[in-house]
Amino acid sequence: MTTLSPPALKAFVREAVGGLRSAIGSLEGTAMAEPSALPGWTRAHVVAHVDGVSRAIARQLEHARRGERVAFYDGGMEGRNDRIALGALMAPAKLAERALEGLDLLERALGDIPEDGWDAPTSFRGEGTVRDCVLGAWREALIHTADLGLGAGPVDWPSEFSRHLFDFLSVRLPAGTRVVLQPTGRPPVVLGAGGHSTVITGMEFDLAAWIAGREPSGPIRATASADASELPALGPWPSAVPASA
Repeated sequence: MTTLSPPALKAFVREAVGGLRSAIGSLEGTAMAEPSALPGWTRAHVVAHVDGVSRAIARQLEHARRGERVAFYDGGMEGRNDRIALGALMAPAKLAERALEGLDLLERALGDIPEDGWDAPTSFRGEGTVRDCVLGAWREALIHTADLGLGAGPVDWPSEFSRHLFDFLSVRLPAGTRVVLQPTGRPPVVLGAGGHSTVITGMEFDLAAWIAGREPSGPIRATASADASELPALGPWPSAVPASA
């Protein structure tokens, strides 16, 4: 996969955060309490998560700049989940205001990354780098904007982001499975290895939505040995797997 330069990655993240900021700012009345695209989560849950993860990433970047490492979430995943549940109970306007403040902190920390600081260690997934944190911010912003269900979705994802998801989420594929993603009009992407091979065709953003566990906007088709086949079952997101795994 092509590695984006720091300036290009920063620009992509800022654009994604801007879209997320607009989506959150558009939530009015009872819209915050309506279901999101994530099972069991309202839009308020998504916004509360956005607030928490924005602040967590900002904190990682700030401490990395000082040569320090701290836990990603205070209280670990249990603390994260408790804060999401509590945040979802806040008054909608207050929750939106807090989430926008979290995005402000994230953008400020992004702008403060020194040129030589992209490989500095962080606690992202145990032993990540500043670059890993910024890529994580990109994923959080674009994917959760889509989860809010306010119009923006995978069809709006840049090709660079889809290709990033193919690489980052390839760990979700079953062990021993080789998958050839064939985006319409674009070069194929080979993921995994093994004796069993499946070709999956569709629009690039729909293939990215599928591997991210989101609903594609158009058809995707799996074939094996020139015959129609079932899509491979996906495992959990990397965040649900121990960093040492």
